[in-house]
Amino acid sequence: MTGPSPVDRRKLGSKHHVVTDAGGIPLAVRISAANRHDVTQLIPLVDAIPPIGGKVGRPVQRPALIVADRGYDSDPHREELSHRGIASLIAERNTDHGSGFGVLRWVVERTISWLHQFRRLRIRYERRADIHQAFLTLGCILICHRYLVGSFF
Repeated sequence: MTGPSPVDRRKLGSKHHVVTDAGGIPLAVRISAANRHDVTQLIPLVDAIPPIGGKVGRPVQRPALIVADRGYDSDPHREELSHRGIASLIAERNTDHGSGFGVLRWVVERTISWLHQFRRLRIRYERRADIHQAFLTLGCILICHRYLVGSFF
């Protein structure tokens, strides 16, 4: 799960892909090599979202809306999401910046920032991807715990 980074002198690295709810609580996380396209992780991320219970009735199995940046723009993936009954707001490639999705996307960026405050996640020390994924999951657990307790960074 490492690959040459296109922006950091081709050093080996990895990317963190995160799906959050509207409040920034991580629902699913994945890692991929730094040289992989983001769009390859969109459907696996949506599939990794667990059922969300807590209310009376059937647990929610899928989100109603996906908001993503240009890295996840792909017509086949938009069709797959609409086939699953998920609306998508994905910024289109080759258009000017200022699409307005930043008003919604900052929540995910903030969650990634929270994850990168854990040194083990900011700088990858582990060679094995399963160990790094475990630390990433542990970071998400700590974020959820801090959210529930009410003590944030």
